Amino acid sequence: MSGEVMPAPLTHRYAAWSLDAAAIALVVAAALHRHLAAGLDACSRALDGLTRAMAGTMQAALDAGASPMALAQSWLGDPALHGAVVALAAALTQLLVLPTLAFALLSLAWFAGFEGGRWQATPGKRLLGLHVIDDDGLPPGLLRAGLRHAAGLLSWLSLNLGHALAALPPRHQALHDRIAGTRVVRREARALPGPVRLWLALQLPAAFLLLALLMRAVDRSLTLALDATWPL
Repeated sequence: MSGEVMPAPLTHRYAAWSLDAAAIALVVAAALHRHLAAGLDACSRALDGLTRAMAGTMQAALDAGASPMALAQSWLGDPALHGAVVALAAALTQLLVLPTLAFALLSLAWFAGFEGGRWQATPGKRLLGLHVIDDDGLPPGLLRAGLRHAAGLLSWLSLNLGHALAALPPRHQALHDRIAGTRVVRREARALPGPVRLWLALQLPAAFLLLALLMRAVDRSLTLALDATWPL
């Protein structure tokens, strides 16, 4: 593309990525909704089995007057508890592997296809006025765009330090951009639209809500297990 370009701010880059990731996640969830529902049910049953095993061991330890340290040791050596942990791990693996693989493959097609195509931008980037170029200012092409996306794994594995490099002048290249020889740029300074700012603001509360729902499920399962083990 011709004309002057400016490095894309890190906030704009993240906002664009999160919009794209949400769209991909919705497609995966819609395609695998039966698998996800069955996997969540299996995880719930495995969690109930784990809490029942823990409650049973706790009851036996209390009846024997065992100390908290002895209770912890009995948990570590309890074959029923070990089996319950293995069952929960297997249920979680069954739930997550297929959606994660589907998300990874669709993400590769999404980012490489859109950024290596005519738009030079995913829908999220295009919405925010961003596009991807190579070090010479030319369209990256499919292979370079695919390499950029694949190298993004290193930016995640570096605990996001690779992404943070995009905040450093003068070229503002993330680790995967440096590897692929690309840059994310924009043609004009543009503030994030109001709906996008709201989208970003809601992400942290949504994460806390999901954590609260998980803790509630664990608390429900543990309460039921304790009620069954120590009836009034």
